[in-house]
Amino acid sequence: MISDSGSEVIVVGGGVIGMTTALELARRGRPVRVWSRDVAERTTSAVAGGLWWPYRIDPIAKVGAWSLRSLRRYEEWAARPEETGVRLVDGVHGDSRLDGLGAWAAEVAGLRDTPQGLAARLPLIDMPAHLAWLRGLLAQADITVEARTVASLDEALDAAPTVVNCTGLAARELVPDESVRPVRGQLVIVENPGVDTWFTTVDPASDGTTYFLPQPGRLLLGGTAEEDAWSLEPDPATAEGIVKRCAAVRPEIAGARILDHRVGLRPARPAVRIEREVRGAGRVLVHNYGHGGAGVTVAWGCAEEAAELVEAG
Repeated sequence: MISDSGSEVIVVGGGVIGMTTALELARRGRPVRVWSRDVAERTTSAVAGGLWWPYRIDPIAKVGAWSLRSLRRYEEWAARPEETGVRLVDGVHGDSRLDGLGAWAAEVAGLRDTPQGLAARLPLIDMPAHLAWLRGLLAQADITVEARTVASLDEALDAAPTVVNCTGLAARELVPDESVRPVRGQLVIVENPGVDTWFTTVDPASDGTTYFLPQPGRLLLGGTAEEDAWSLEPDPATAEGIVKRCAAVRPEIAGARILDHRVGLRPARPAVRIEREVRGAGRVLVHNYGHGGAGVTVAWGCAEEAAELVEAG
């Protein structure tokens, strides 16, 4: 037995994946509630750098389409940056070239090889502002967000016939799915000394990355990609290394005043899981987790696919 097309859906997880999924379900006419352990400002999404780019995420066959669906929305919202937190900003991926990308790259306007790397004008999302805007969209769609910690997804299935699991790293225990692993990312927030373009490069021989992202009122410096590291405490030595690597690219960063340190745990998995389970007696569980460091990039494409599985009969 499959749940009625108009029945309530509970989305478990209040980060960008959970909120976009809830909004997509509401757009299709479903009544939705969101259960979230943390307020949006304390989710992993809030710590994200916010640059649109398919980073460290599989399956390759689907990532391109998911990313492009999100890109089109961000390009539209960039016309209202004060409201949405989305801007289009120029920058360079120092370790990338066009011939190393998938077919999706042909759909991204302005990508071009330069001596410095792959140049692009991409959405750069001020995550605190964007999450607040999404929260406002939830309210407009009459979607209630409830502060709730669950010990089992069965708690949600007992409260509604259809549940979407957008719990990120918590899916490791709640599903349970031991293939979900943390990839620790550390950032340093500094006063912007006049940097108006972004830059990224990845050292495949270490867990250190180098990037700087100009956000309103600040400059985000990164970073790290430490697999299976659970600590949320900023490490001073790591922070010092981040600043030095960024300053090697833009020397003016060396003297920038430090405003804050942030740490987030990316919910990595060998591949994103978007899958539908029928739990019996008309109960349906749809999974949407494992997006690693690219949750913002693929959020809307994944939300559409998850919503389609909710509606599948």
